[in-house]
Amino acid sequence: MSGIRAEITVDSPPDCPAATAAAAADGTAKSITKSVPTDPDEAVTEEFVLTGDRPIDATGTKGGDGTSGDAAPSVDELQEVFSYGSERVYRFERPQGRTCFCECIEGFGCPVRDVHSRGGSLTVSFHAPDVDTLRSVVARLDQRWSGVSVRRLVRSDADRDGSDLVLVDRGELTERQREVLETAHEMGYFEHPKRANAGDVAAELGVDDSTFVEHLSAAQGKLLSSILP
Repeated sequence: MSGIRAEITVDSPPDCPAATAAAAADGTAKSITKSVPTDPDEAVTEEFVLTGDRPIDATGTKGGDGTSGDAAPSVDELQEVFSYGSERVYRFERPQGRTCFCECIEGFGCPVRDVHSRGGSLTVSFHAPDVDTLRSVVARLDQRWSGVSVRRLVRSDADRDGSDLVLVDRGELTERQREVLETAHEMGYFEHPKRANAGDVAAELGVDDSTFVEHLSAAQGKLLSSILP
């Protein structure tokens, strides 16, 4: 088998209400589920469980036409439907045409197996059938969202004793790409939860966010080519 388990993180996606709520509450959003009606004109209903140190102002307010429109629902458009101890369940609706981070991955035939958010960063786990599919998924995510990083990769045919080793030629990376990776690593960009976001690392490097993401994506692509031939 050549399947790959991937864990990908996106830094504070503005179009994910669960991640936005986790950031507002300085907590964690988990058990993110959705219900998709058969009628394409009807809204998708999503729920998530939130735990956090700060309360959020979730009133369930809708727009003037009774919907949330094409934009992602804001925190004040979330509806609290259940609470137990420190956990609260929130619900929101969105149009079926507004593709989210998870649906973008599922569009490649890779069902999402786990998704959660801590402090605003969204982490998604899924299985890709092969390296080409994984590369296509990462490339598409990089096109639509900034701050996308591959946190973990596991091959299904790896030896149980951990001897599935590969040689990575760092010479494949440009000096600038190595600097970007080293700075991001030192600042805790790849940690969970993150100690620095894309803007923080970009500022340290003296570049704008888009330039940082461009260099990071190029470096990650080269590393993937070496690790997953």
